[in-house]
Amino acid sequence: MFGEFLSIIVRSIKLDKTLYKDNKNFGEAAIYFAGLIMILDGIAGAVAANTVIKTAVAMSGLTAILTWFVWALFIYVIGVKIFPDKETKVPFKKVLTGVGFAHAPGLLRFFAVTPDLMIPIIFLTQFWIFASLIISTKQILNLKSNLKSFGVVFLSFLIIAFLSISFVMSKMNALPISNIG
Repeated sequence: MFGEFLSIIVRSIKLDKTLYKDNKNFGEAAIYFAGLIMILDGIAGAVAANTVIKTAVAMSGLTAILTWFVWALFIYVIGVKIFPDKETKVPFKKVLTGVGFAHAPGLLRFFAVTPDLMIPIIFLTQFWIFASLIISTKQILNLKSNLKSFGVVFLSFLIIAFLSISFVMSKMNALPISNIG
């Protein structure tokens, strides 16, 4: 079981597109593997950030789970419901699992042990995760085009970024509409 888990991590880090085509990788334990990858990714990010600022490790794990669901939901809605290809018929659970697997490069953030390494490793792993998400989206949704897969992931990212910035700004009372009334 642990060997299977490690194999998924290594194949995701290697950007192996066959990881997402092989149905044996989406068995009963797959959702748990994906969830564990997401929790470890969140913790790795907190460990990397702790080299510069203090970050709550447990909160990072919980935030990673929320992020996992949000990414998967937007990729599912955009790629399966709004802009599907003819052969795009996939359950949400498979998209959720694929998004979790695609975050395995984030585990490399554990290597950001000094402030000098933090920013390069975080940027590198974030782009790596983005590439992995594009590959997983293309394979899981049976999309014909890399560009369409990029579009689904990028549009999801833009929506998440907009919502995140809006949330932060609303907490700071910095949104123009928060001053109306």
